[in-house]
Amino acid sequence: MEIRHLTSDDLDAVLDNRRRAFGPLSGGGAETWRKLVSPMLPEGRYLGAFDGPRLVGTARINPYVQWWHGRPLSMGGVAGVTVAPEDRGRGVGRALTHAAIERCAELGHAVSALYPATTPVYRSAGYEHAGVLQRITVPAEALRTVGGPGGAAGAVKLRRMGPADAAELVALIGRVHAANRASGPLCFDERTWRLWLEDDDDFCYLAEDGFVVYRWSDGDIEVDNLLAGSEATARALWSMVGSASSVATSVTACVDPADPVLWMLRERSKDEVAQTRWMFRLIDLPAAVEGRGFPAGVRVETPIEVTDSLRPGNAGAWLLRVDGGAGAVTRRETPSGDATRLTIGGMSALFAGVPTATLRRAGLLSGGSPDADDALDAAFGCAAYMIDYF
Repeated sequence: MEIRHLTSDDLDAVLDNRRRAFGPLSGGGAETWRKLVSPMLPEGRYLGAFDGPRLVGTARINPYVQWWHGRPLSMGGVAGVTVAPEDRGRGVGRALTHAAIERCAELGHAVSALYPATTPVYRSAGYEHAGVLQRITVPAEALRTVGGPGGAAGAVKLRRMGPADAAELVALIGRVHAANRASGPLCFDERTWRLWLEDDDDFCYLAEDGFVVYRWSDGDIEVDNLLAGSEATARALWSMVGSASSVATSVTACVDPADPVLWMLRERSKDEVAQTRWMFRLIDLPAAVEGRGFPAGVRVETPIEVTDSLRPGNAGAWLLRVDGGAGAVTRRETPSGDATRLTIGGMSALFAGVPTATLRRAGLLSGGSPDADDALDAAFGCAAYMIDYF
């Protein structure tokens, strides 16, 4: 089996594999898919596994920015992982995952994330469950009223948004996630946003510090993205979505589990929630820690030891320091007897805010001390989430 970069000549075979793995695409869906992936081919972002001339599997690395405590990191979003039905069980998916990790490193991504169709193959490659994509369903009428009669939401200026607004939108997303010290959400690059904003079935509106993308779905409303940097903008965007309540019964939306709209609803006795889990991996441990944001009031200095069979540059003895909102790891000459020991999956999960107590009981962390656990939780603690599926 050979793994190589795909070219435009391979796209028909890739599309055939994709249909067999995930089901058929509509004619319009196939055209959009080609527009999405074609620019990635010369960048070496689409990998194919070949048995002779025959394509047996694929994996794509999407170029994303992901925020961690308000600071952006280059993230490789692994997607489009397919294996031809007749070639499953041959280790194709595992080989492609390993190749994708190396390609993420070559592309300069400090971290990587994916939505798993199955956990074991990705966990064996160092990915670990980290955060959620949460969908809520609320009555449209409940959203219509969050703006308040004559309230501040009425003063927020909204305008329709199109492909020409992609650069402004990317900058806005960065400002809001930085200000909110968000952990986990991602942003597409400008060319991808331009493609999504061309969709005539989506309704896209932009404010000075927020935006929304939504559509009709079987008579109700489906919100793909809604981000707001202020109360007034959040109320304006959500109430505009809810203004369809004379026709739509409900609104389904991907949101931060702590999205302020859940505190704006007049009635909220229970939540109708569905969660999709995503997995996360550190590609370059020093770069990831240096690029991550940390709570400004936390100061940590503790030894850690990491095992990583696929990325030896991550493995070994380190001294972790966090101070003044910044972090770093430096090599230690010799291991420390009191070091906290983590697999790369455990280190990735810790980075994404999974508590040390959970990691200990899951067998992903050992050694250290209760004081070190508290310090690590204070530094990395967060509720990681995404609002975009890829």
